[in-house]
Amino acid sequence: MTIERAESLDRRDFMIAATVGAAVALKAEQAQAQSAAVAPTASPSAGSGTVYTGDIIDGKRVISALDVADLAPGKHSFYFQGVQMPTGQHWYVSVMVAKGAAPGKRLGLISGIHGDEMSPMHTVQSVMRQLEPAGMSGTVLAVFDVSRPAIEGMERRWPSSGRGIDLIDINRLFPGNENAPDAPSRHAGLVFNRLLRANLDYGIDFHTAATGMDMTAFHLARMDLPEVKAMAELYPIEQIFDNPAYPGLLANALIAAGIPAFTPEIGRPRVFDHEMIALFVEGTMNVLKHHGVVAGAIGRTGKDSNVFVADGMLPIVTNRGGFVELLVKLNETVEAGQKVAVQRNTFGEVVAEYTAPRSGKVGARRTDATAEAGTPIVFMLFDSAQAVGGDVVVE
Repeated sequence: MTIERAESLDRRDFMIAATVGAAVALKAEQAQAQSAAVAPTASPSAGSGTVYTGDIIDGKRVISALDVADLAPGKHSFYFQGVQMPTGQHWYVSVMVAKGAAPGKRLGLISGIHGDEMSPMHTVQSVMRQLEPAGMSGTVLAVFDVSRPAIEGMERRWPSSGRGIDLIDINRLFPGNENAPDAPSRHAGLVFNRLLRANLDYGIDFHTAATGMDMTAFHLARMDLPEVKAMAELYPIEQIFDNPAYPGLLANALIAAGIPAFTPEIGRPRVFDHEMIALFVEGTMNVLKHHGVVAGAIGRTGKDSNVFVADGMLPIVTNRGGFVELLVKLNETVEAGQKVAVQRNTFGEVVAEYTAPRSGKVGARRTDATAEAGTPIVFMLFDSAQAVGGDVVVE
């Protein structure tokens, strides 16, 4: 795998994960050391049973822990009691379980980790509507809205008020820590320990590009892991980035716990992209068929869409402020030296032009017209086995 460095980038955006992973790993180690001083709270283990709080919200029972083994076959909807708000109330997470009449594999479909990602929720809802437990073998666990406070404001990050208002990317905190000093880390720990870990054999964590960006039909997946590779290739999508990205991603935490997982990325944020949603519903149903959870023939896969698998990512970054006109489209093949963007000032005068430092495909691009210096405007994916071209040095 080849990684090309870029400086002065927002490290909270997973698209730049390949350039700054070491710094994030150090931060994670520091957070773990800080939280280790807090007295541990026991979390439920597998087989300990679903815990009902006694509350009912909108006709749905509230749980503080889930064990799918003690549920009867059929569909079940719950609110999971997450971390407390500053007022002492709780953030609740919407959970649905489709349990088959016969035993089988247990798959988790997760969405809503970032609050500006709407298509993932629609995708998971669409899959769950198709499931008929009477004809299923195994269980599908759907978690729709992990970061409720972020979703309420359609914000990517969790607005944590513990030390002033911090915007926290909860997808850098998994597996979390139920005893951590900050609410997002505690919430991540509750969701991971009491909903996911004991109930899954496989996990799929759906996302989109961040606000201000757009991207192709895309996976972030560890293609070196055979079970992950087999699932990722069952989607009729455009691109797969073969990269572990950041420590703290939910998919990585699941993998570390022995649960093969990957991260589909469903295009634009803040909207329902129905055309793209259909691709990911089809691919997810293929995964369920692959694992024998539902019956039926496999639909279109990555072979049909000629999916491009890349092991390197290169951000093209502005060197000054101004208005950006992009000259390339998503999934377009770009050659080394090709002009990809023009930047103008408020008079319309050209102040900068940007070219591709190597050949590759456009994986994501900025949708906001303005950009400060240091803003990624195009992300290029490439296969390091191919010729580099241009002046970039591959390490």
